[in-house]
Amino acid sequence: MELEESILGMLECAVSFLFTPLGFNNMKATIATIMGLVAKEEVVGVLGVLDFEEMTQISAYSFLVFNLLCAPCFAAMGAIKREMNNIKWFWLAIGYQCGLAYVVSLCIYQIGMLVSEGVFGIGTAAAFLLIIGFVYLLVRPHKENNTFDMRIHTKAMAK
Repeated sequence: MELEESILGMLECAVSFLFTPLGFNNMKATIATIMGLVAKEEVVGVLGVLDFEEMTQISAYSFLVFNLLCAPCFAAMGAIKREMNNIKWFWLAIGYQCGLAYVVSLCIYQIGMLVSEGVFGIGTAAAFLLIIGFVYLLVRPHKENNTFDMRIHTKAMAK
């Protein structure tokens, strides 16, 4: 049985396009990422079984960062669901982890390709916009720091 005809192969065909901007849209890397959701140690197992020679250093780094930051394995997801005791917050937490992993990997791969090979595209522009957004979120003033409530300070001084 060929890899493309397996259940993982069919699942890979359905989701591999998502990883194109991250530089690892090949079948083996996508299967390793899917297996990483089952258990993170499966990524290492798939790396040992399948040959990853077609990946560049930048795409391999993007692949590793994505798998390290992405949502944890199914067992840990079950624990998160149990502890949060709210399905909405559970999916928000999992979505946040996967989204952050995607954004960081996108920035690494797109800017890495710009620096190493001079390739500039829409993904690179998106990566720069995302970095600008992150920097803005880090340095913007907090809303509560801009207001001065005299009642709070008067009570504190009276004591």
